[in-house]
Amino acid sequence: MQLSTAPYEERLTAPRSWWLISFLVGVSFALILLPFGTLPLLGGLVGGTAAAAVVASSYGSVRIRVVGGSLIAGEAKIPVTALGDAEVLDAEEARAWRTYKADTRAFLLLRAYIPGALKVEVTDPEDPTPYLYLSTREPERLAEALKAARQTAV
Repeated sequence: MQLSTAPYEERLTAPRSWWLISFLVGVSFALILLPFGTLPLLGGLVGGTAAAAVVASSYGSVRIRVVGGSLIAGEAKIPVTALGDAEVLDAEEARAWRTYKADTRAFLLLRAYIPGALKVEVTDPEDPTPYLYLSTREPERLAEALKAARQTAV
């Protein structure tokens, strides 16, 4: 029995500054509730911070995985056999592909706080999606995982 290649997994977590902003949102809620007393002030601090932290955490919980012959990016699941070449994009080229070079039919997994990206062609003739744009902190490693998974699947 042949072992499959090592799976790739990355979680695109929110940057540390967002957690500070979550705390500042809680402080804002506390200041709004300051005239009503100490207990509402503490409730505003805890509740506002918790609500902002939940929003930051949910936005930063998206995963990119190459497992079992498929690329799973967010809620999209594509077999690696339907994918073509992967192009590693530096920060400047990534910005171009998510702005003026972008195709409206493409699948974009964008995270503005991540400068690097990977552009993967979709070769399935039945799929109208021309390419996948994936924000990733390790585009070279993701490209290698896709290549290895494609070779294993063939």
